[in-house]
Parts: sequence; structure tokens; C-alpha cells
Amino acid sequence: MEQYYVLQNGVKMPCIGYGTYKCTDGSDERVVRMALEAGYRMLDTAAFYGNETYVGKALRESGIPRKELFLTSKVWKTELGYEKTMKSFEASLERLQSDYLDLFLLHWPKPSPDAEDWKELDRESWRALEELYHQGKVRAIGVSNFLPHHLEALMETADVRPMVDQLELHVGYMQETAVQFCKSWGIQVQAWSPLGRRRVLEEPVVLEMAQKYGVSPAQFLLSFLLQQKIGVIPKASSVERMRQNLELPDLEIRSEDLYLLRCLPQIGWSGEHPDRERVAAQE
Repeated sequence: MEQYYVLQNGVKMPCIGYGTYKCTDGSDERVVRMALEAGYRMLDTAAFYGNETYVGKALRESGIPRKELFLTSKVWKTELGYEKTMKSFEASLERLQSDYLDLFLLHWPKPSPDAEDWKELDRESWRALEELYHQGKVRAIGVSNFLPHHLEALMETADVRPMVDQLELHVGYMQETAVQFCKSWGIQVQAWSPLGRRRVLEEPVVLEMAQKYGVSPAQFLLSFLLQQKIGVIPKASSVERMRQNLELPDLEIRSEDLYLLRCLPQIGWSGEHPDRERVAAQE
């Protein structure tokens, strides 16, 4: 199995990273440190998560050379615009105790579903990201939760094309149009919530497939995405599950099984959508 994806500019991004959302629960850096000890070298965080300080502390105390780590953060949707994005970036760097990021993303394309000025806000934020990229403060830049119409509006004025789009992707919510659009533009897709929710992990077809291929349901769901060249950032709170998610067996899912899984009815959606108000998650 591949260990890295090569982005448009030649930067190598690990295929599997650790998603830190809610991992500290406002307490300490213990779980982040566990992930590093389990072997993760890509950590995904964001200003909105409120845990950058803990992530930074875990990185510093790990003793792992900074160049061996791939660190991602994001600017929150209420901080869109050139000046706010710049301030958000500097604040993230300070909390993470790093002098650069490997990947910096616009977290959402709109501050609210009914925002009328979202295109201009995105373009101004992207101008800030391009500046940070050219200054060498960020090795790669991208977006999160941007669908094709958001990306098209952004790229009308962009000098540097987004290198990554982080989307909610899992069996039962594959956003095929967005994925294919990104691939056609050479934008690396990365899946947040790659395991979906309980409903996905307990889906009879998933359980049957996992047994068929001799892996756990979680390992099967991650392998399903990786085989389609989609990066993953799963969450886990125990070392055992962290290692299972990272140390995946080298399996190849048959094409007919891939098609079946990609055509399942929608299940496990988070309820988050950039153009609509949030709804109750589908467990």
C-alpha cells in the first residue's frame, strides 16, 4: 500500500493521518501523544478544534524531528478574508509552536449558508494562503468542504490551484461528483470521517465484506478509500485501534465489490453541508 501521495507541487503527503477533532476533549495532549507513539506522522487539526496548543505540546515532547512530521491546520469559516486569515494563521503557528505548516486549509467555503459575499471572502482568504505559500511558511495549501461550484469560483482568480480538498467521505456518502471534479483538476482528495458513524460500521454489507477480506470493518472502510487514491484521517482513542487503522494489510478489493459499496444508499452522513443549515447526524 502506498505511504504517500505526491501533491501538485511535489510535496509528499502521508496517505493516512490522525484526525485530532475532539481527541483532547479540552483536557490534555495524552491522546495526541499516543497517536505519535503508535506511528502516525501526519496530524490534522484546526483553529476551530480548540486543541492546537495540545497538539503542539505533544509534538514538542515527542522528540520527533519536525521535518518527519506532516502538520495540517485550518482557518475557521468566521475568519475568512485576507486580514483575518493571516491573523488566524499566525495564531495557529503560535499555538502549535511551529514556524511553518505542511498544509493549511480554508475550513469551509461560507461563513453561513446564506452568506452573499462568500466568493469574495474565499478569494481574499486564498490570496493570503498563496502569499504564505510563496513565503515558504506553508508547504501546501488547500480547502476543506469545498464542492465543485465553490472550487470553480475560487479558481477564477487563483494563481495557485488548491492542492488538497478535505471532504466527508465514507461508504454511504461518497460525494462522487466532488471527488471526480477534484481528480480532474489534480486536487488530492482527503477524507474526514472516513469510518462514517456507527450505522456505517454496522452496515451488513460492510460486515460481510470485512469478513470476506479477513480484516476489521474499520480496516476495510479505510482500505476502500485508499484503493481509490483518497487519503484518510481516522480518529481513534485507544492505541490498539490507532495501530489497526494505521497498519493496514495490503489488500485489493475486487471491482464488483467497490461498485457495490459506492452505490449503497446514503448512510452515516454527519449532517454538515456547506450550502445548508446543519441537520441531525445520521448515526
